Order: sequence, then structure tokens, then C-alpha cells
Amino acid sequence: MIKAERIDKNDFFRQATVRICGSLNIDRSLKNCFDYLEQIIPMSVMYLHLFDPDHSVIRKISAVIKDTSEIFYDTIPIPESIKHRVFADWSNLKDAIIINRPESDPVSKMVVQYINRPDLSFIMLPLKLEGDRLGSISIYTKGKDQYSQVHADLFSLLNEPFSIAMSNVLRHQEILKLKDILADDNKYLNQELLRISGDEIIGKDKGLKGVMDMVRQVAPLNNPVLLLGETGSGKEVIANAIHYSSVRKNHPFIKVNCGAIPENLVDSELFGHEKGAFTGAIAQKRGRFERAHKGTIFLDEIGELPPMAQIRMLRVLQDNEIERVGGTESITVDTRIISATHRNLETMVANKQFREDLWYRLNVFPITIPPLRQRQEDIPELVRYFLERKLKELKMPATPTVSADTIEKLKSYRWPGNVRELENTLERALIQSRGQTGSDFSFMVETILQSYRNAAADEPDNDNKLMNLDDAMAVHIQHALKITGGKIYGSDGAAKLLGVNPNTLRSRMDRLEIRYRRKEVGV
Repeated sequence: MIKAERIDKNDFFRQATVRICGSLNIDRSLKNCFDYLEQIIPMSVMYLHLFDPDHSVIRKISAVIKDTSEIFYDTIPIPESIKHRVFADWSNLKDAIIINRPESDPVSKMVVQYINRPDLSFIMLPLKLEGDRLGSISIYTKGKDQYSQVHADLFSLLNEPFSIAMSNVLRHQEILKLKDILADDNKYLNQELLRISGDEIIGKDKGLKGVMDMVRQVAPLNNPVLLLGETGSGKEVIANAIHYSSVRKNHPFIKVNCGAIPENLVDSELFGHEKGAFTGAIAQKRGRFERAHKGTIFLDEIGELPPMAQIRMLRVLQDNEIERVGGTESITVDTRIISATHRNLETMVANKQFREDLWYRLNVFPITIPPLRQRQEDIPELVRYFLERKLKELKMPATPTVSADTIEKLKSYRWPGNVRELENTLERALIQSRGQTGSDFSFMVETILQSYRNAAADEPDNDNKLMNLDDAMAVHIQHALKITGGKIYGSDGAAKLLGVNPNTLRSRMDRLEIRYRRKEVGV
């Protein structure tokens, strides 16, 4: 080791500065500087850190640890009892200080106790940062009374290059944070635009006319809206219509399915969290309410919110404020709340499953969306709309036609899954018919409907096994053959009854291993 007393200060400053500022990677810069300084100053650890008074922690920015068995934590908590002293002491520091006996200094004592290494000497150099930020660079070595004033004076020469390096790191972190926020917002926006671009209000002049009248009344206002209706009835489409008919239409529309978030993550998802708030919280995160600032948040399945989240939600409605998990600061949000549920919230209130005061706040303007079975007149238009959209998604060239008889059968079905079930049925029929049009497609739609009815007929017997599509198709064809006495061709044949080409029916019978009536063979 070179004796510190013999070092030329100008050369020392130049050599160290070249290493500190020689790379944009702070970890690499610190390691290069460490390798040079340890030839002159005894050290086993170099530790660049920031004092975070908001969260009462000393936060590691970068560190070089010579002995890999040493453990230095990313954050060291500061007890409230000495928090103000730490802030005051660091604010007043100008030059490097030597701490050869940590037990004599409350802050140093706290640090060495936390890392369980009382046998250390260290030098701490305060760094000049913008604003109220307090940073420092420290060097540690094993044993007591290891550092002299000569070491401290040399180390003090590096205040400016270390301050520049620290400032660059913090600015880079802020840029990355803003970049993540922007990417996050863009992702949400693109998803919403992609989804919303295909949302058309089918039935706005028929089965949903009453609903759309209410939408027009409430959209220009900021009142909370509660959408009531069965699963799959189109609550999200109506929420879209309210937002994009409001003055908030140019601001975010954020959708949250409250029932899809694990209970232990609900608060973090809705209200955000601070770094270190819990295990795995490696960075600050904005919640959905912050993302929806100036816009609208759609809380689907609001009845699934756990009790603690209901309390936080009440505060948002009352005071327009949130508090991140692990945070102490109130954050003002200007967000319109549209909530939705298929459950009876009034019954849940009576059963103490949902807060009465929250229900009153949400239930300012309830809109009930009728199930599909109560708006059968919309089914032909819904079929047309879904087929056009699904053909684009599946990249199928031809538009299948649906016979009038099939439309009537679709209208007569009760659709327990509502509009969503109709959409899924048509998509399944398109895939199963492999792009065929005309009677083949209608036949496939009817086959799927029959499988639904067969499954429903089995329910009283507590048979939970659903018939697969081929089996349902076989049952349907055999039923038609039974009616026609096994005849396939002609005006009174099964093909005519099923609305398919006789050759198509025969090919399906071959695939499903259904026998022909003897006189039909070879026809």
C-alpha cells in the first residue's frame, strides 16, 4: 500500500476523477475507483448512499464489497428517535468525517448494529446534491482506529466528482421512472383504444333504448354511476359509453376487475405502493386511481372488494384522496368512479358483507342493464356485428350467412351467459365450421345450441359432465334421422330438416361413425 502522506494531491484527484466519471455505469465506476483508492487508503467496502427522510431509511445507490461474505443491505431503517438528528447532522456536514469508534456516535452506532459489524472504522463524505437531497460516500475497513486525518483530507478532495456521479445516477433513475410511467400509460391507452374501437352499442334504439337514455342524462356529470346486470350483459360497453360521452373523454379510462385481484394485492393495485412497503416492492408504483387522474375508473365486480379496500374507497369518494401502501402522504385524485356488479349489493349490506355507507355513495345513479333474453329483438343485429368482428380476428375471408330458422332458435334460447355467451357461441361455430358458409354454418350454430340444451337438461340429475361438441352433434343428427325414419335425401329427409347439404350431412355421419339406413347407401 502506498503511504497517503506521500501522494501528490493533484495526481490523486485526477486519477480518481477519471475512474469515477469514466463510465455511465455507476457500479463499474465505483469499482474502478475502489481498485485505485485501496492502494492508498485502507478499505474493504465503498458505499454510495442516499438519506431518504420521507421513509426514514438510508438507501444504497451502489456499493463495492471486497469480501463477498460481507452483507450490506439495500436499505437501513433509521429509528424515529434519531431521524431528525441524522437530517440535521448531514445537512451541516461539509468535509469528510472520521469515525474510528462507531459506538461513540448515535448514527454510526445504529448502522453498525444493523449490519452486525461493530468492529469497523469508516470515513463518511457528504455529497452536494440538488434541493434537499442528502447523499454521501463512505469507506469502511475492519478494526478500530484505522483512519487518520490524512486519509480524510485525501478523500475530501473527491467530493465534487462523487457528487456529479450521484446526481447523474439520480437523474437517470428519474428518467427511467418517467419512462416506465409513460410506457405503462401507453400500454393501457393502446389496450383501451384497441378494445374500444370495436365496441358498438348494439340495441341502442331497441332493447337498450332506456339504458342509453340514462347514459345521455348522466354522462356529462361527474356523479358516480352503478351499473347493475347479469354477467356478460354488457356493463363494460355501457361504462365506455358514459366515459366517451363525458368531458373526461380525452383522459384515461382505466378498467379494474376487482374480483380478479388477489385480496392481498387489492390495495397496492388500486392505490399504489411505496418502495419497500412490503416484500417484493422494489420500486414505487402508481395505483389505478392515480392512472385515472382527470379521467374515469371502471370498477367491475365492486362487490368483491375486501373490507379494508372498501374503507379506502370510501375515502376516495368523500375526500378525493388516496394514500399509497407504505406511504404517509395524501395524494389528491380527480377521478370519476363507475362501478358494476352482478350481485345484489343491498342484500350484501344487510348481511354485513358490504359497507352501507359505501353503497350509498356508489348508488347515486344506478343503471340496470337487461339480460339478453329480455332484448331478443337485438339478437339479429348482434349476430351480424359479432360475425363481422370475429371474421377479422380469425382472418377468415367469407362471411357466413345465418338462416332465419337459426336466428329464431337463437332468439328462443335463454342465454344465461348473455351477450358474451352469444359472442363465444358464434366464434366457436366459425372455428368448428372451418370457414364454411350457408347451411353448414347455421347447422353448426344449432348443434352448439343443442349441446347447451342437453347440458341444461342433465343438470337436475347433478351430472356436471358437459357433452363434447362431436357427441352433441351426433345426438342431434341421430334425433333428426329418427324423425325422418333414417332418410337423408329429399324434402322429407334429415338433411332438409337440419338445413344442410345431404353430402355434407353424410360426410359428418362418416366422421362421427353414424350408420346409414341400408337403402341410402350408395345413393
